[in-house]
Amino acid sequence: MNSDNWLGVTFYMLALILPLSALLTRRVPFPKMAGMAAIWAAIILVAMMIVGMTRDGIGSGWARFTALLSSDEQRVSGGAVRLRMASDGHFWANVTINGVPQRMLIDSGATTTSLGMDAAKASGLDVEQSRIPVPIQTANGMVMARTSSIKRLELGPIVATDLRADVADEFGGMNVLGMNFLSRLGSWRVVNGWLILEPKRP
Repeated sequence: MNSDNWLGVTFYMLALILPLSALLTRRVPFPKMAGMAAIWAAIILVAMMIVGMTRDGIGSGWARFTALLSSDEQRVSGGAVRLRMASDGHFWANVTINGVPQRMLIDSGATTTSLGMDAAKASGLDVEQSRIPVPIQTANGMVMARTSSIKRLELGPIVATDLRADVADEFGGMNVLGMNFLSRLGSWRVVNGWLILEPKRP
């Protein structure tokens, strides 16, 4: 978890502990206290989701909530990058694109790396490189995307240059590292809930 997530978890944990401490001082019987604790936990859970939805929309609100509970983690071991499977069942990577931090989904089912328009522009991609949009088949249907190129993508010690990327508004905040990135690696595999990415050796 990043520092913002830890602050969020700490806040909500304190919000749950305070009413429980009040119940303890009143010596409420354990069965009743457990029931009231469950009610308070449900109230805080709903509050977390409402706050997230109000601020950024339903999708972003749910994403923020799952991020608080996420156990995804990224480590470098030797020359390899190890990514722990997140609570949503996917593998997420913290990368830099042309020096700009981005969070991306590793998807072996995607042929090409793809970025939302905001992420592409923030990372300095030339979204006008391809003047004629090309049709891209996604899980949500056909999308007309522009083809661009990432000059430098870094994932820990792994570096990819001149990596093709499809860019479209429809991708929103879902940025994906596809097979055109994975195929440049020496190897990649999943072992006990970890995705292990090995760079190609010289």
